[in-house]
Amino acid sequence: MAESVEVLHLGDQIPRYSHPGDAGADLTAATAVELAPGQRATVGTGTAIALPDGYVAFVVPRSGLASSHGITIVNSPGTVDAGYRGEIRVTLLNTDSSVPYSVAVGDRIAQLIVMPVSRARFVPVEVLPGSQRGEAGFGSTGYRDAKLGDRS
Repeated sequence: MAESVEVLHLGDQIPRYSHPGDAGADLTAATAVELAPGQRATVGTGTAIALPDGYVAFVVPRSGLASSHGITIVNSPGTVDAGYRGEIRVTLLNTDSSVPYSVAVGDRIAQLIVMPVSRARFVPVEVLPGSQRGEAGFGSTGYRDAKLGDRS
C-alpha cells in the first residue's frame, strides 16, 4: 500500500520504517524545542499524508524516548483521519521531574501506524444485553489483586 506524502518544508523527512517488519514508521521533528521537566509542546513533523478512505494513522510514542528520557505523547494515540490533509503534529510531554530534554530538527519523535478502520453502526436501545463482565470497570480484571500480591 502506498500513501501520498507531502513534504511541507525543504529538508523535512518523510515517515520511514527503521527495520523490516516494523509496524510504526518514524516521524521526525521539523522544529527544535526544549522541553523543561513536566513541560509539553506541540512539534510539527513537516509532513502531511493522504490516506485512502477506510484507513487511519495513529501517532504513538517511541519506546526508546519513553524509557530513556521520559518523553511521551499527551494524546496518545493521536488520530490522523483519512480526510485530514494538514501537517502531522505531535504533542510531546517531558515526564522527567528534573531533567530537560532537547528535540533537534530531524530527531525521531514518534511513530505512525497505518491501519484499516471498521466503522460501527450505533443503534439506540432501551437496555444493553447482559455480559459476564457487566458494568465492572477499572481494576475489574485483577490489577488491584495483583498489586496486593494475590496472583491467583
